[in-house]
Amino acid sequence: MEGLKVWRLSSSIARPSNLRQLFGLGASPSLFLRRLNTGVAANAITNTRNRRSSTSTPTSTSDREAVRAIRLKKVEQLRSKGLEPYGYKWDRSHSARELQEVYRDLSNGEELDGANHHVSIAGRIVARRAFGKLAFLTLRDDSGTIQLYCEKERLLDDQFEQLKTLVDIGDILGASGSIKRTEKGELSVKVDSFSILTKSLLPLPDKFHGLTDIDKRYRQRYVDMIANPEVADIFRKRAMQIMKEIRKTVESRGFVEVETPVLQGAAGGAEARPFMTYHNSLGRDLYLRIATELHLKRMLVGGFEKVYEIGRIFRNEGISTRHNPEFTTIEIYEAYSDYQTMMDMAEEIVTQSALAVHGKLTIDYQGTAIKLQRPWRRETMHNLVKEVTGIDFTELEDDLKVVKDVVLKAIGVGLDSKDKSSIEACPSLGHLLNEVFEISVEPKLLQPTFVLDYPIEISPLAKPHRRHSGLTERFELFICGRELANAFSELTDPLDQRARLEEQVRQHNKKRAEVIADGTEEEKNKNDDSLYEVTLDDDFLTALEYGMPPASGMGLGIDRLVMLLTDSASIRDVIAFPVLKISQ
Repeated sequence: MEGLKVWRLSSSIARPSNLRQLFGLGASPSLFLRRLNTGVAANAITNTRNRRSSTSTPTSTSDREAVRAIRLKKVEQLRSKGLEPYGYKWDRSHSARELQEVYRDLSNGEELDGANHHVSIAGRIVARRAFGKLAFLTLRDDSGTIQLYCEKERLLDDQFEQLKTLVDIGDILGASGSIKRTEKGELSVKVDSFSILTKSLLPLPDKFHGLTDIDKRYRQRYVDMIANPEVADIFRKRAMQIMKEIRKTVESRGFVEVETPVLQGAAGGAEARPFMTYHNSLGRDLYLRIATELHLKRMLVGGFEKVYEIGRIFRNEGISTRHNPEFTTIEIYEAYSDYQTMMDMAEEIVTQSALAVHGKLTIDYQGTAIKLQRPWRRETMHNLVKEVTGIDFTELEDDLKVVKDVVLKAIGVGLDSKDKSSIEACPSLGHLLNEVFEISVEPKLLQPTFVLDYPIEISPLAKPHRRHSGLTERFELFICGRELANAFSELTDPLDQRARLEEQVRQHNKKRAEVIADGTEEEKNKNDDSLYEVTLDDDFLTALEYGMPPASGMGLGIDRLVMLLTDSASIRDVIAFPVLKISQ
């Protein structure tokens, strides 16, 4: 780009007091406003170089409103000239990236002015510089940036004056012209005509600071993507590389993508608090799904043998760097297979997605080298707990209180009160084993690890282990200390399934009744996640009685996979519009 100053509408210039000083208006706001109303102030701001230092504060609300008032005047000026500031269409011949590729061999200083090299382009203006009868604008579209090279003599009528006085950073322009590479090597469209397609009323974040307020970045993602183009790259990788590769991987194995209901009569398939709504016409409560599992299993009953769904899941639970109330999973079910099959599938999905994004299987995540080369470690929950804590649950008695004492003695030092309370509240040895695993082992599982053979008490939809009593054929995949996938050899015995789900409902409702009967308001608020009702999905149990073939199934969290493959620390970085607290 040519070595000239960038025109910017910064916060320091936009303040009314600074505007008065800039135009020599002293302390008279009435005189300033009279000149503002004539458009003089607006034009002068546009043509004034930015002298703002990099230590200035971000744009305030009053600054923004002052800029908006000026730009609204420009909208009026455009319409008074018979120009529509919010256009209908623009015929583009190329994207910015296409121009960069087509003319990559053009030499510095070379210009192509023939009809074959007349191009048309459109996008947002993100920078501008001017000197005398020459102006340079940087235009950004979905693919990248290109420079607009604007000469007064080349533009018809008063377009150059319009460019100087009515075009601002943030406006969306269409421009046409020939191709030129400047002496300094910047590929440019040498503009012979342009049109304002959308007049931007609000200023973009300034060049020095960008949009750095984390909460505002999530709340106004559209501004975040304009100010920080690398943010949009995450969503492009998610859609064009990761999601595309996931579908390609599973469909290459013969799986069929299906869609199941979001609104359900019973929110089944996992133990999680659902969102509830009410259907006026039907006069009944409905729930947003907390899993796609039970309807996908109905598809197996109906005769499909390989099905999957990529879908939005809703859980009325807490928000953290790894939890959002709505998130995306892929659930996969295959008839005549077991959970070993799903381990292979998980490895295939993650490694193929990593290759699509990085072209290699050793990647960096938050400063840690993650090695995705297959095969990944496979170890039982019992052995991992013994390895980390020294506690061998297979050698302990069946007395739950005695085992809790052993656990607290072994790992109690340094535990916070919440973890100790969780251990004390465990209703069975299986729950206790899982609690110790989550507290002591899970955070240490940085490299890909399949954790196998979960207790039956916490796995109501998994088949009993064929060799070990009290366990199930279930695994969870952990990478970087967080769960990425959960899979079972699916339970197909309808009587066993009914008994387990009924026990799950009984345990939940017992806890709920205790909180309601004995708890103070403070305790009720603290245990709010236990106060929702759980009901059986009788239709699912009926489906099982018609017969479901032996099968394995897996749910894999796509948001967490995208976090891993884009080196994103928070789930909010990979969801375009995450759920947030109400802005104060």
